[in-house]
Amino acid sequence: MVKSQNRTSRTPDMARNADIDEGLYSRQLYVLGHDAMRRLKTADVLIAGMGGLGVEIAKNIILAGVKSVTIQDEGLTQWTDLSSQFYLGESSVGQNRAECSQPQLAQLNAYVKVSTYTGPLTEDFLAQFQVVVLTDSSLDEQRHFGDFCHSNDIKFIVADTKGLCGQLFCDFGEEFEVLDSDGETPMCSMLAHISKGNPGIVTCLDEGRHGFEDGGYVTFSDIRGMTELNYLGPVEVKVLGSDSFSICDTSTFSEYKNGGVATEVKKSMKCTFEPLSKALVHPKMVITDYGKGERHETLHLAFQALHAFVKTNQRLPKSRAQTDAEALLSLVRELKEEAQLEQGDVDLVRKLSFTARGDLGPVNAFIGGLAAQEVMKACSRKFTPLQQWLYFDALECLPEEDEPALLLTAEACEPRDSRYDGQIAVFGKAFQEKLALQKYFLVGAGAIGCELLKNFALIGLGAGEGGNITVTDMDSIERSNLNRQFLFRPQDIGRLKSEVAARATVGINPSMRITAHQNRVDPDSEVVYGHGFFSDLDGVAAALDNVEARVYLDRRCVMHKKPMLEGGTLGSKGSTLVVLPFLTESYGQGKSGSVKEFPICTLKNFPYRIEHTLQWARDHFEGLFKHQAENMNQYLDDDGFLERTLERGEGEALEILQGLCQSMGDQRPAGWEDCVGWARRKWETLYNNEIQQLLHCFPCDHMTSTGLPFWSGQKRCPHSLTFDPNNTTHMDYIVAAANLYAQIYGIEGTRDRTAIGMALQNVQVPNFTPRSGVKIHATDQEMEKDKGAVDMDLLECLKQRLSSPPEDKNSFMMHPAEFEKDDDSNFHMDFIVAASNLRAENYDITPADWHQSKLIAGRIIPAIATTTAAVAGLMCLELYKVVQGHKNRKFFRTAFINMAAQCYVMSEPTRAPIYRLAGKEYSMWDDFPVQGMITSQEEMTLRELIAHVKQEYNLEIIDLYYGPATLYRTGSNEERLEQSVSDVVRTVTRAEIPPHQQVLEFFAKFAEEEDDDADLPIRYRFR
Repeated sequence: MVKSQNRTSRTPDMARNADIDEGLYSRQLYVLGHDAMRRLKTADVLIAGMGGLGVEIAKNIILAGVKSVTIQDEGLTQWTDLSSQFYLGESSVGQNRAECSQPQLAQLNAYVKVSTYTGPLTEDFLAQFQVVVLTDSSLDEQRHFGDFCHSNDIKFIVADTKGLCGQLFCDFGEEFEVLDSDGETPMCSMLAHISKGNPGIVTCLDEGRHGFEDGGYVTFSDIRGMTELNYLGPVEVKVLGSDSFSICDTSTFSEYKNGGVATEVKKSMKCTFEPLSKALVHPKMVITDYGKGERHETLHLAFQALHAFVKTNQRLPKSRAQTDAEALLSLVRELKEEAQLEQGDVDLVRKLSFTARGDLGPVNAFIGGLAAQEVMKACSRKFTPLQQWLYFDALECLPEEDEPALLLTAEACEPRDSRYDGQIAVFGKAFQEKLALQKYFLVGAGAIGCELLKNFALIGLGAGEGGNITVTDMDSIERSNLNRQFLFRPQDIGRLKSEVAARATVGINPSMRITAHQNRVDPDSEVVYGHGFFSDLDGVAAALDNVEARVYLDRRCVMHKKPMLEGGTLGSKGSTLVVLPFLTESYGQGKSGSVKEFPICTLKNFPYRIEHTLQWARDHFEGLFKHQAENMNQYLDDDGFLERTLERGEGEALEILQGLCQSMGDQRPAGWEDCVGWARRKWETLYNNEIQQLLHCFPCDHMTSTGLPFWSGQKRCPHSLTFDPNNTTHMDYIVAAANLYAQIYGIEGTRDRTAIGMALQNVQVPNFTPRSGVKIHATDQEMEKDKGAVDMDLLECLKQRLSSPPEDKNSFMMHPAEFEKDDDSNFHMDFIVAASNLRAENYDITPADWHQSKLIAGRIIPAIATTTAAVAGLMCLELYKVVQGHKNRKFFRTAFINMAAQCYVMSEPTRAPIYRLAGKEYSMWDDFPVQGMITSQEEMTLRELIAHVKQEYNLEIIDLYYGPATLYRTGSNEERLEQSVSDVVRTVTRAEIPPHQQVLEFFAKFAEEEDDDADLPIRYRFR
């Protein structure tokens, strides 16, 4: 097969979007949108200070795709920089930080010009930028340049971190217009009725709350009858109830018939900012941790006091120096003369003083992610900007104060000319050595995985003799990954993520001991990640993109009593969870799947949203170009395939057998022209004949048995289409369908529309003839009730025809198409978009452009580098606490952030559920371990297992289960009692136990159960 590289216009908006590299920025575009991305691309940004925080901000906004980034730094690299500045190495010590960082920053995005400046900041220099970011700056510089930027409409941001504390400030000028405050998709609601009156009352269909707010605005579309509303423009809404709202005067409008959608209109908002010099006095703050009371106000004063301390002493307070801490406290008291400092404030200031010399990668990752997002808001005018101060601390990472043996000394925190000096300044030398010995399992080397590996390298996790990081990811690098998976470069496309990420991690810290795997973590990989593997771990980090994998990994961590750090992102939103043995609840079962299921009857006959037509198109793609080819190959390769197919149900078997016969003879193309003919006939079937057949069964004026119009509410009355070779969407379908059909049969296709148009002239398309006796079901229940109605004679005929496969099997082998959303040369999305929009035209549904169709049909998770960096930083702060060995839940944090809406919720994790059995309390982390081998050759019988549990745990087993299989029930299965436990499992499951499996997990119903939710396993070791 040869793929043509000539690309035709896909959709009308493609030319408009040609200035944006959608292949690179696709996931970010689903967060920002094209217009905001264009504004971002025009911005020139200055970042002053190339320490760990500065390089983190620079990395994120370069990946985002601004026009240019200038990095300014007069400083020379010191050992302490290496603990958080991932583009500096030991050879960089003594050299300018900006110049050392520029080459690697420039490699992140070829579209962004990255320049260095090593001179001092001046007003003339700042005047050439739209956004100025100061890191590691003095308060005098912040005041001076803040006033200058405010007066000259330059967006001004201050970001700073000191040890475990961080600070962020934004000033976007006197009047800053935000075009989209939250980035959420506008709400829409389908309409049931609109009254004529003043005001008109709009009633929505019973799908749920309409979600509109008083004073909001909506536009109307697709209304039949009262069509004046379709052209009226935004209309103000007054909410009357969850399913109704009033609008303008509709008394003179036409009578409403049916249909219609109300869509929210998002209004811009104006924000006003004060310059830093004024905002210092009366600060407006965004709270990051509601469990920490007024600490944010104390930190506001403490950071000012730190500036005063540095100005006087020309240095930061020394680690664990009591004299310096008292001096800092005095400065804070001077700033807060009118009020006494609470004891909590005093402790906070002391801890800030003790740790201020520290420079920590995870803190910089979190504050740097937030700061970079503010830069993007300033450039794009998308999302609500920070107003105006944000303070953050993670001082609970320090050793617990009620354990004197763990308290740090000044000597323990002294610098040692080590790459970890910035971290030793906070946690001491012994903790650094403990980090180096850790053995961690990282599952996933995508966006969050890359950020975690960077942080692991900076903090030295597993970097000592005896330590190790095992990372696994089965995926290869794609171009769309480069926008947020910053360890990868264009030359890495096609290579394995885990191997490239591991190599890049060692590049950051040559001491890292890291092993790269390419295994999916599921039951099939337990031969690798079995009992021995998990038992040897100190913890697990989950950087996964699906619920099912998280649930499985969580279950393994609970089984082996290992802590798990979990994080996820969705556009500007992010969340973290820390799972701690015997302290917190686990991730849990979650949901069975993240993909919304639509009723089959809706997809088949009654779509009313573009999501329905896209799912229908995706299903057709799988059926036509994947499943049929896979079935053919299995039929040719596997002698038992036909028999197994007949066991799947008569309806499904008939469909599969018909497809096999068509692929072997009836519809097997002999050449390219046959593929074009097949595509044209398929078009006619789907968009004309089937619609006419539906209307033959249910005419437009059809009434239900209750006397109501059949085509009402969510049911849109369709209309058939007439093929037009001059219609772009019609031809898009033919080109994509014909090429895909050719590919699965190994026939060379073409994109030449002129040649395809000529081939279409020879295609015979039969006229539509209504079929009698065809059943079309209006509900899934009717479909389920009738699904047994199959032509048995036809099924038997097909069975006989296929009873003997052809002798020349190789000539009939096919090439299944595995849906790939990110390869624009493979016709996959061409087919989905065209098929969906034609279906939408049938039902008068507003079509979706290529970009939106790809998001929905490809089930893409919108993603942006800033959120990923912030989430990974929060995860690694929890890692500090896990390695410290904290035993109190109050020190840990789960987090939910929405950087679009300035929402930062950090709270104590939920306690592990407690169950009662036989008068004793157990948590979900408890189990009942049983050593099943009595001797090296002799194993327990089932009777002995039951007796052992009774004797050891005072629990009487009534029922015993292995997965869904019942091993034992009181009063039955008595013959199994004398068999060995593993033999009973083999008997019941009719399968061998994998040779690598050492532990069998059973669940029992106990006579002593006091809590129906108790689900504690018996873990039986038999090898």
